[in-house]
Amino acid sequence: MQFDWRKGEALLAVLESGSFERAAASLHLTPSAISQRIRALEEEIGQPLVLRTRPCLATPAGRKILLYLQRSRLLEQEWRAEMARENEGWLSVPLALNHDSMATWLLPAMRDCLQRERILLDITLDDQSRTPALMEAGRAVAGIASQPETLRGCRAEWLGAMRYRLAASPAFIARWFDGGLTRQTAQHAPLAVFDRKDLLQWQVLRAAFDLAPTQLSCHYLPSSEAFLRAIEQGLCYGLLPELQAGQAFAQGRVVDLLPSQPLDVPLWWHCWDLQTPRLERLTQAVCAGARASLLQTDPDRVALAPARPLP
Repeated sequence: MQFDWRKGEALLAVLESGSFERAAASLHLTPSAISQRIRALEEEIGQPLVLRTRPCLATPAGRKILLYLQRSRLLEQEWRAEMARENEGWLSVPLALNHDSMATWLLPAMRDCLQRERILLDITLDDQSRTPALMEAGRAVAGIASQPETLRGCRAEWLGAMRYRLAASPAFIARWFDGGLTRQTAQHAPLAVFDRKDLLQWQVLRAAFDLAPTQLSCHYLPSSEAFLRAIEQGLCYGLLPELQAGQAFAQGRVVDLLPSQPLDVPLWWHCWDLQTPRLERLTQAVCAGARASLLQTDPDRVALAPARPLP
């Protein structure tokens, strides 16, 4: 079957915009014309490609074609950029990244490459465990993940481990842990949790005190900067990345509650095996920055517990 790019363009517009109406407006067509093109493509493929919901979603077959269309568009963008004049040709790259990497080492690692290669970032921030799903859904072409298992056609580059320490301010310790950090005090003191996908706090408290998520009193603070500030200001205790909170530890604004039990979170860079030259150079820049910033250890010795959401 020879692929009809007009039909593919309609499918891409619907799945990225979430509706036939917005897709029609972006392509200067009528919703009926968009619907006819997608229906014709579905008949050729022999499977439904779009769930007519609000917003419209891809079926499993639709996701496969979506990934193909997005990668083809990215290759075309780079080709056009290479053919353009020196001061033109920005390439927009969708990435799936975790908050703590963005707040610490990642932007400095990418900075020179982004400027030199004229790359624009289109970032989805989420937990590192979600990266493969975001890539499969077509929302990213590369990203940081906490597991080495990849989608078919992708590869994983070991970045290193980000070390976290359970921390609290001296004032918080005086109020809640005056008699020491114990199972009972850890259970009743307010704990900082990034969001309900954040399993890191629970992993440390489960290992130290066999506490379950339902036994914790939590603040949900979905901002890396606010997370650190809340702990510094004595509102709660929680896990802080050494890269982010090194100065706070050194100056005594926060104290390591479990100095012998840090948590090392493994990080891999997931990307397609077949990348454009500029994306390959971005991958090389990310890996080099990670080697300079993250804990370099044997990845087989750094493992996270199975994912289980907080209530």
